[in-house]
Amino acid sequence: MKDKINLIKEACEEKIAKDIEVIELENGQALADYFVIATGNTANQTQSIADEVEKIATENNLDLLGKEGYRDGNWILVDLGDIIVHVFTPEFREYYDLERLWSKKI
Repeated sequence: MKDKINLIKEACEEKIAKDIEVIELENGQALADYFVIATGNTANQTQSIADEVEKIATENNLDLLGKEGYRDGNWILVDLGDIIVHVFTPEFREYYDLERLWSKKI
């Protein structure tokens, strides 16, 4: 699992995402085991980050179950099964504040 998380973090870093956080979810708390949360400065950058995550997932044979919010780009969710990647613009990240809602940052 750590290798998958590192691949996702590296994909985000490749597109200069800011404030990348990994949150381990407790059993039964959500449909995934981990959230990876990252910020892009603009909707175009969040789309670029999501594209890179999708590219890395495909290249490494990770399950890509879905992608939501891509068109608007303010909050993009990439579902990799056991890992859900959330890519926000700064305003949307601050507003939804997932880090506060979910515990156990790693």
